[in-house]
Amino acid sequence: MQDVYVGAVDQGTTSTRFMLFNKQGEPIAFHQVEHKQIYPQPGWVEHDPVEIINNTILCIDETVKKCQAKGIQTSQIKAIGITNQRETTVVWDKYTGKPLFNAIVWLDTRTKETCEKLGKNRDQYRDLCGLPVSTYFSGVKLRWIIDNVPDVKAALEEGRAIFGTIDTWLVWNLTGRQAHVTDITNAGRTLLMNIEKLQWEPKLLQALGIPKQCLPEIRSSSERYGTLACSLLQGVPISGILGDQQAALVGQTCFRKGDAKNTYGTGCFLIVNTGEGEGPVPSKHGLLTTPGYQLGPDKPVAYALEGSIPIAGAAVQWLRDNLQIIKTAPEVEDLANSVKDSGDVFFVPAFSGLFAPHWREDARGVIVGLTQYTTKAHIARAVLEAVSFQVCDIIGSVEADSKATIKVLKVDGGMTANNTFLQLQCDLLQCPIVRPQVTETTVIGAAFAAGLAEKVWSSQEELVKLWKVDREFSTKISIDESSRRWKRWKQALERSFGWI
Repeated sequence: MQDVYVGAVDQGTTSTRFMLFNKQGEPIAFHQVEHKQIYPQPGWVEHDPVEIINNTILCIDETVKKCQAKGIQTSQIKAIGITNQRETTVVWDKYTGKPLFNAIVWLDTRTKETCEKLGKNRDQYRDLCGLPVSTYFSGVKLRWIIDNVPDVKAALEEGRAIFGTIDTWLVWNLTGRQAHVTDITNAGRTLLMNIEKLQWEPKLLQALGIPKQCLPEIRSSSERYGTLACSLLQGVPISGILGDQQAALVGQTCFRKGDAKNTYGTGCFLIVNTGEGEGPVPSKHGLLTTPGYQLGPDKPVAYALEGSIPIAGAAVQWLRDNLQIIKTAPEVEDLANSVKDSGDVFFVPAFSGLFAPHWREDARGVIVGLTQYTTKAHIARAVLEAVSFQVCDIIGSVEADSKATIKVLKVDGGMTANNTFLQLQCDLLQCPIVRPQVTETTVIGAAFAAGLAEKVWSSQEELVKLWKVDREFSTKISIDESSRRWKRWKQALERSFGWI
């Protein structure tokens, strides 16, 4: 009997990749391509949707070629899943297939005035959608496009314009324009979906002035949406969709109530499973209530609490590209290790404001505590600590909302290759941290969802058995020392407020 494989597209903020996994959950081959970051104005970030779909097809084809060189046939690839940067917004013409504007990226802040027009109470729709009103979410980005791009407004009036987050754009193109769909995890990040009914909410559509006919159909995270009509995998089903952070939740097999994972990528995203079939848990401490996954149309929905941080790995990139303190991102570990502490230097990376749990769009980045003693090594260490402190902020809110203590934190993402950083995080959090053997949890989560739909894997329990530990970190400093640093961080944080 031939081995079977499942692939997944991981369309992220800075790059696209396609990866193939065997039934044991081991990565077999991948191909990755970066795409251009477009900055029309300060705080504005855009992507070219055509470049993204072209890169996606390229990554699929190049990975397939590598697999064929190993003797793997396309007939052995049973499904692909898709995971994507969430909230990033695309509007296109359903007849020509052409985008009507560049994609507005999740961390773009141009919609501040759009949010203000919705009212001063940022929590006014939280009961319906689980989210505060923020520049972060897709609905306000779509509203901005309608208000500011005449071609989009005209196309909407003529019934030509359709909307999607990146998953929707990819599936629509990959299926030969046959499927205009999204899943609950992406729809749940639009400000437009009813968090309990898992359908577009008329009151929210009315508040933002969004016509329902332009929106995709909301589906579960694990079912067949269509088949590939292009690439070397033509005919292979697309059977899984998960927003990137929910994909990591599935990839880390966080299927039990209270299981928590944190992804350290461009931004930083902590999600805690609040239970399958138990309904959404409202947050009173600045977190997002969000669908975690639904692994089949007839399966229970797992809800989650999430804390989102816009700047994590991007802070290390800032050290490299803007300050030129390091030449490559991995160098930050050795530089930070060259000093015993940060020299009482604290950094708040509020480059585009602060997300959870503070939601301060008026905040901007600060470095405090500088003296003549300060070196670039102290700043480097303060940058790593800043990411850790932000996570501590979110964990505190999660525990307050859920009335439970996070006993272990599973971690993934690019920054987790840095052992020094993970030890700092462990010390400041005062909680064990576990890094898995397969750290590509986002893309494997999408593969898991697709593989479950096509019966490559039989159950969530089977997936749990595939997950293996690479290394566990335990605390090396006292609670008193952790608390002292925490208080100093809070002082720095307050100095970032009110800058804009």
